[in-house]
Amino acid sequence: MKVGFTTSFPMEVVIGAGHQAIDLNNIFVLNNSQELVAQAEQKGFPRNICSWIKGMYSTISTFSIDEVIGIVQGDCSNTHSLMAILKEQGTQVTPFSYPYYREYEMLNFEIERLEHHFKTDRAKTNRVKEQCDQVRKKLIELDRLSWQEGLVKGIENHLWLVCSSDFNGNIKEYEKELDSFISDAKKRKLPKAKLRLGFVGVPPIIHDLYDFLEEKEARIIFNEVQRQFSMFYLEEDIVNQYLRFTYPYTLEKRIEDINQEIERRQLDGIISYTQSFCHRQLDHLLLKKHLKCPILQLEGDQPGSLDERSKIRLESFLEMF
Repeated sequence: MKVGFTTSFPMEVVIGAGHQAIDLNNIFVLNNSQELVAQAEQKGFPRNICSWIKGMYSTISTFSIDEVIGIVQGDCSNTHSLMAILKEQGTQVTPFSYPYYREYEMLNFEIERLEHHFKTDRAKTNRVKEQCDQVRKKLIELDRLSWQEGLVKGIENHLWLVCSSDFNGNIKEYEKELDSFISDAKKRKLPKAKLRLGFVGVPPIIHDLYDFLEEKEARIIFNEVQRQFSMFYLEEDIVNQYLRFTYPYTLEKRIEDINQEIERRQLDGIISYTQSFCHRQLDHLLLKKHLKCPILQLEGDQPGSLDERSKIRLESFLEMF
């Protein structure tokens, strides 16, 4: 089966059961995203609902997804309503929850429940995890080439890391292409960026943000959530692996992780990205207070290019340094 999911979760369970795990966000944004949003609005989805929710809804029918794993705790509250609509239309839906208090027993229970649902077991899950972790080690090297060697552009770092949420539906093919990219990257030279930036928040729906910054001699060398999707922790226990995943839990651990990377990567500034109509816009209040470098909040709505207002704000932010 093609099993779609709404944000990163223990996909090793699905793959171990012999199915294809597909990140609906990646399929949506890497295809005709504007048309997919329009399709959902034609079906009655409100204008003031996040474009990611609308895009995922249309993606499920357009790309013949057989089942959907909806992350109902630790991501977007709109997922509850999306799952209700999908279920009404005959799509198989299964919930998955990250425990609010980051409790081992509760997360282990959720993973066991998934294994029972897909008629698999922890041994098969762990075998897939070992295979995934071999690829994740290579992503650690790709990320190092970004911030330490300056051999990988921000957009390249973003795409490789964000696509590791499902390894493009094929771990072996993804690893083969990753090996080739790393080999080529080590042989080339890129112009040195004058500013070293971090990107925090959900991956952007704006497709030309990274290129715009590169033109201004600023490079994103830290993609917070994308890096979290890559599961760099390499814990032996899959439960501990997903307990260390900062995105679905409280903001304190995210702030701690970001500040560590600000210091380690010697970042000049941070772009804090939020999606229109998303509750995570409130996170910026605490990020601005606690992050240890200058920060700019940037908001995206529909899929597409940077608007002129955002360009002016970005240029003004870069001129501060």
